[in-house]
Amino acid sequence: MSLQKINTRTIVLILMIVAAAAMRLLSFKFPYILSNFTPVGAIALFGGAYFTDKWKAYLVVLLTLFASDILINYLYTAKWVLWYGGSFWVYLTFAIMVFIGSLIKKANVGNIAIASLASVAVHWLIIDMPWLYGSLYPHNLVGYGQSLIAAIPFERNMVLGDIVFCAILFGGFELAQRKYTFLRIQKEPAI
Repeated sequence: MSLQKINTRTIVLILMIVAAAAMRLLSFKFPYILSNFTPVGAIALFGGAYFTDKWKAYLVVLLTLFASDILINYLYTAKWVLWYGGSFWVYLTFAIMVFIGSLIKKANVGNIAIASLASVAVHWLIIDMPWLYGSLYPHNLVGYGQSLIAAIPFERNMVLGDIVFCAILFGGFELAQRKYTFLRIQKEPAI
């Protein structure tokens, strides 16, 4: 496989991820309607599924989400916030989502749906731990249960966001690979 094919494919993947991340700004413009209806899960799954060098998947996805977080935080607070109390857990969750995406061996509706539901579940179970942020809920299992229940509408929106953005990203790239052969990966025969 030529270096040109690899570079072109990588550039297309990066551009698609950056364009999807830009859609996060819609949730700022319409916070009540689109709260948590974002492409973050789809971006992580997409990167994990399509980058052949998995380190690129983690690097591109996490850097893109980090850069868009800085911009979104500025829009909400008028301050440049690079890191906040829960950042570690948020990016750990994104990294796990990239890993889940790397498990997708064939991009079809069923595999993507299962990966999407798994990534939303990971996000829900990690991000809503009340002891991570000093939340409104008691820092015990009862508080964790209350936090999980209160988060259901937000996680529902994340599932809906994954459906829409996975369809755009995965569907768009699959169509592009059919039309432009240089985007395809030449697989070596199994021995």
